[in-house]
Amino acid sequence: MGAALCTLLLAACAGAPKKAAPPPAEPPAPAPARKASPYAPAQEDPAKRGDYTAGGLYAPHIKDTVPDAIPDVDAIPEPDVVDEPRSRYGNRSPYQVLGKRYVVLDDPSGYVETGVASYYGAKFHGRRTSNLEVYDMYAFTAAHRTLPLPSYARVTNLDNGRSVVVRINDRGPFHDGRLIDLSFAAAVKLGIHPAGTGRVEVRALTPREAGNVAAKAPAAAPAPAASPLDRLVGAMPIASAQAAERPPAPRSPSAGGDYRFDMRQDGRPMSADEFDAWLKARQVRVATGRPARPTAPAAGTARTEDAEPAADSAVTLQVASFAARANADRALAVLRGAGIEGRVLDGHVNGQKVWRLRVGPLAADAAPHFVQRIAGLGFGPPQRVRE
Repeated sequence: MGAALCTLLLAACAGAPKKAAPPPAEPPAPAPARKASPYAPAQEDPAKRGDYTAGGLYAPHIKDTVPDAIPDVDAIPEPDVVDEPRSRYGNRSPYQVLGKRYVVLDDPSGYVETGVASYYGAKFHGRRTSNLEVYDMYAFTAAHRTLPLPSYARVTNLDNGRSVVVRINDRGPFHDGRLIDLSFAAAVKLGIHPAGTGRVEVRALTPREAGNVAAKAPAAAPAPAASPLDRLVGAMPIASAQAAERPPAPRSPSAGGDYRFDMRQDGRPMSADEFDAWLKARQVRVATGRPARPTAPAAGTARTEDAEPAADSAVTLQVASFAARANADRALAVLRGAGIEGRVLDGHVNGQKVWRLRVGPLAADAAPHFVQRIAGLGFGPPQRVRE
């Protein structure tokens, strides 16, 4: 009986279908290659060692200079914001320079300050920084008095909206009234190199904050769930460089903008025909002080000789609505950085408070231009609304 049972079991095993071997595991996809700078990393110049004066300033008798050729800053990658241990050098706290005492921040999270930025160039290129790295004027770095070394910050030019992420690897500036010293490349990126200084906001970044540097709203009643656009705008920088570099769009006087024609656009004198086209696009006429002719205007055209869009042709565009006021304000800053004036209005939808970002009223002929510009900033096509 036992032998017969074994025979049956062996027969059953022999007749059972064999399991297919699992397919070989696919190798992980390679990580995308990081953009490489076209400029070779700076090497230390031993001739630039030492030469300190009292207080730790380097060779104040030597004038700083910059190259005649402006670097291609769009080809230079911004540094990745990553966790790094503090440098062994450059983080002593407190420390004193020129009779003033400074305390290095234990935690850079939440640090935001506005002030004047300057930059340094060829005099320091190839010299060791405070944490003994080599200063490279063709990389996005900066010197700061109290942020840890190394750390990261987004620096935004408050006059044109351009911004850049920099790696803080040096101490300074120690001139009164200066907040941060930028590398030459960072100064070019922000557009402050011609003047030498510029008004900036410095906002410290950590890996957690690198994709979301929006200011937190003050504590209040529980807010409605954030919409996808809230999350998108919350991840935007204050105003992207691409947005700030676009030519300013025409702005309506009723939206708070300047309604003046620039007679020297793009560095060349504008013709009378171009001026007439500019007027026609905005449906306005030159104010002469004389009453307009009593002929009936065509539908949708200006009736009087003022600079306001005709009431029946005015268009208001709603860019988006937000569940958080901070995100609405942030999106407004993005628009303004691109030369588009907007406004934030509060309202209620299904019992929940929302903030609407709108542009206008605009002349009907100018509205398509604004629709295209706004969509190009990442908001999507705005909606035409009545107020």
